Amino acid sequence: MSQSHIELRHLRLLQAVAESGGLTAAAERLHLTQSAVSHQLKALEDSLGLPLVERAARPPSLTAAGRRLLTLARTALPQVNAALRDLAKLKDGDAGELRIAVECHTCYDWLMPAMDSYRDVWPGVELDLLGGFQADPVGLLLDQQADLVITSETAPRAGVTYAPLFGFEMLALLPPGHPLASKKWLAPADFADHTLITYPVPEDRLDLIRRVLAPAGVKPPRREAQLTVAILQLVASRRGLAALPAWAVAQYLERGYIVARPIGKHGLWAELYAAVRETDAARAFVADFIDTVKRDSFARLPGIRADLAAAQGI
Repeated sequence: MSQSHIELRHLRLLQAVAESGGLTAAAERLHLTQSAVSHQLKALEDSLGLPLVERAARPPSLTAAGRRLLTLARTALPQVNAALRDLAKLKDGDAGELRIAVECHTCYDWLMPAMDSYRDVWPGVELDLLGGFQADPVGLLLDQQADLVITSETAPRAGVTYAPLFGFEMLALLPPGHPLASKKWLAPADFADHTLITYPVPEDRLDLIRRVLAPAGVKPPRREAQLTVAILQLVASRRGLAALPAWAVAQYLERGYIVARPIGKHGLWAELYAAVRETDAARAFVADFIDTVKRDSFARLPGIRADLAAAQGI
């Protein structure tokens, strides 16, 4: 047979298509345009003389040839990543410390599994989660009290750099049978006559209030709860409405415990970043932690996006 060249980017492309469910989502995950993904895929198919994706299927699915390359990708890519990681350890050492501050309560749902994955390959790096509410989590980096911060803040700070992790949608949560559940999406006025159940954080740290309700002049009463399950129980008991990330409530929606609606016509989307000191950004164990978080998150969390502008309909 004629020689065809399969590159690592081709394997990453096939894996992204298979795991994200389509070309558009794969493009977002790879931080490419959809046209670039389509062009790469078509060029590879032409080189091999075989179709790799059934484009007519909804969602698109891999052909037998595509599945064979997916098997190769799932074998080869981890080995390549492991080899690159080992080379980085030889260059920079395999020990270190990461003190991690987390801005959002629900982030622990996906951060803990990512930390477990990271420990498997960086056993010499000590991981420490900083507990409690932090008024200025990014400031902890400059005060040398934290080494990495999971945050939605991107305000420029001298000596700090931000690596995008993923975009996610905040959903309005209602009890089953609530009159607002008949609406396709909720407007600011829909919250006016309901108690808003939130975590005990300042209003300027809550996207729903800061970006939606306050600009519309809507100020519902608040009730605070420390735990996600407590917020969901209060919503289910008709004590008020809430807004949480889609990943945090997926299992409760599947069970019919609560119902959810988008906030605004295009939804209320936010983005999370890993903030680190500029002097640490190139350190192998720091960069690999960020890569591990992103990789694990896209494998585990429903509804997250790499291209936030596309998610918002921009």
